[in-house]
Amino acid sequence: MFTGIITDIGRVRRVDQTERDRRYEIETVWDVSGIDMGASISHAGCCLTVVEKGEGWFAVEVSDETLSKTTLGSWGEGSRVNLERAARLGDEMGGHVVSGHVDGLGRVVSIEPVGGSHRIVVEAPAPLHRYIAAKGSITVDGVSLTVNAVEGRSFDLNIIPHTWEATTLGALKVGDAVNLEIDMLARYLARWQETA
Repeated sequence: MFTGIITDIGRVRRVDQTERDRRYEIETVWDVSGIDMGASISHAGCCLTVVEKGEGWFAVEVSDETLSKTTLGSWGEGSRVNLERAARLGDEMGGHVVSGHVDGLGRVVSIEPVGGSHRIVVEAPAPLHRYIAAKGSITVDGVSLTVNAVEGRSFDLNIIPHTWEATTLGALKVGDAVNLEIDMLARYLARWQETA
């Protein structure tokens, strides 16, 4: 489990296609001696398992399924990646409960400065848009955010200066794809309504 609070922007330093999966080596400022083999780390909102590590980097393997359902398939050497280590009991819950399971890809519709912040409008795919509510939580590329408003399949977000600079959201452009994870409570409530 994660909170959606990004603690490093990693950089893809190497990409290899193996017999099984695609392997990414990720550079980080974290002390990797404290990262266990098999540890779960959120990469742009996608939970991946550490399979190797070295000084200032660690490696993960990504299946074809994940590559086809997330933005990870477009990563190349030099790509910047929002990183978050798994939450531990007793950690501060600064964001919201995030599983690291990407539900779908959104598309950036517009970006505009508003005071010192930025307003980003994202279009969600159907039927995922049904689970997004004004003032609810959503995870965009691994970042825990509050939805300002919803209109049809689009929703808008206010990105404060700190988040704009401390995550990859500040590099987004209109037309970019983003990983979306809807709020876990919304998912279970909708499923309960469908089956009740």
